[in-house]
Amino acid sequence: MGKNIYLIALLSIFAFTSCKKSKRTKSDIDIEFTQDTLEVGYTYWWPESGPFLGQCGDELSLVFSGTITKLLEPNDDAGPLYNSQKGFIQIDEVYKFKDLGPNTYANQQFFVSDCFEGLNLNVDDKVLVFCYDYENDLSIPGGKSILKLKSTDDPLITSIKKYIDSDQNPTKIKKDRKLWEQYGLGSALDRILECAESASQDE
Repeated sequence: MGKNIYLIALLSIFAFTSCKKSKRTKSDIDIEFTQDTLEVGYTYWWPESGPFLGQCGDELSLVFSGTITKLLEPNDDAGPLYNSQKGFIQIDEVYKFKDLGPNTYANQQFFVSDCFEGLNLNVDDKVLVFCYDYENDLSIPGGKSILKLKSTDDPLITSIKKYIDSDQNPTKIKKDRKLWEQYGLGSALDRILECAESASQDE
């Protein structure tokens, strides 16, 4: 009798942990951070920024949430090209990274770029960050590619995870349009939604 109870308990634990594992999604990424810094170039000349680039949604290369730890004063180091302001973010959670060969994200815990000028962000702000790749290296177009979060469980995180888990299918976050509109990204979501819905009608 005792052995039977023991076996049932073991099976229950196994079933529970298996169930938990099966619920993990693409955006649930376990990272063992290294105390290194990822420096990402600013593609200041791109006309768009944010998570919904291009006519049908360009692939995101790195998406993470984190905390701003340091902001330097703006300067004219970039000459007449753009106003440069370097900022540092401690990465808290990574939701996606794309294989870029030698330039693939390699578990760095800190992020730095000089795209922070005009973003109205402060030290200790929680942010959601979207990077792309340009010439086989990570890049960030600034602007709406760094969004201030209200909390660590902000609905933006839930929405972007749904988008990533569905292989960037915008129809999966269609109901979140008002949420993204608050950040000036409603029309960008509409554009890629139109593309996805048009493609499904053609099939």
